Amino acid sequence: MKLTTFIIDDDLVSQFATRYCIQQSHGDFDIVTCSSGEEGIQACFNSIEEQDRLPDIIFLDLVMDGMNGWDFLENLQNLFRKHELPSVYVLSAFTNSTDRTIAKRHGLIAGYVDKPLSRSYLEKILKEEEKKRTV
Repeated sequence: MKLTTFIIDDDLVSQFATRYCIQQSHGDFDIVTCSSGEEGIQACFNSIEEQDRLPDIIFLDLVMDGMNGWDFLENLQNLFRKHELPSVYVLSAFTNSTDRTIAKRHGLIAGYVDKPLSRSYLEKILKEEEKKRTV
C-alpha cells in the first residue's frame, strides 16, 4: 500500500535528508515537501480536494518562521476535524526537553525524531503504520 508522506520543514538540507531516507526505505511512498507550516496546511487542503483524504504520515519541524510546528498542529486539528488525521512525527535538530515533553503528551504526535531521520527509526515508523492499517 502506497503511503502519502508530507515533509514540512523550512530547512532545505533537512528536507532533502528526510526525503532521501524515505526514498531509500523499502516502503512505497508519495512524498510532498513543504517549506512552511502555511504551505503544509495548503498541501492538506489540496490532498483533501484531490484524494479526499489527508496524508498518512507527516514529518514536521517545530521551529519555522511564520506558522511554526505547534501552530500547524493546531490548524490541522481545527481545519480537518471531520477527516482521519495523519500520524505526525516531529523532526527536531535540538534536544529541547520542553518540546519533547509537550510532544509526548500531544494526542496527534506519534513520535519525536532527532534530525536527521535514520533508516532504523523510519523502519520502526513503518511497522507502526502497518499495524494501524491491519487492525
